[in-house]
Amino acid sequence: MPLYEYQCQECGHQFEARQKFSDAPIDTCPKCSGAVKKLISQGGFALKGGGWYDQGYNNGGGCSAPKSEGCGGCPKAANS
Repeated sequence: MPLYEYQCQECGHQFEARQKFSDAPIDTCPKCSGAVKKLISQGGFALKGGGWYDQGYNNGGGCSAPKSEGCGGCPKAANS
């Protein structure tokens, strides 16, 4: 279930709530019962590690194999 952040418009209290996608947004502050708004927050994942970009595809060069061999003779294809 996603974690949503809210902020009260009355007292400024910020809080988080774990809700289903189908749940209605929270509209009252748990501290003062004032109106709240949903905040936009950072996503819950980060891409880490080398991946394909660091494994030879960042040099801008194309396949070095002759056209008759196709990419099967390419050194980049041998790494996969």
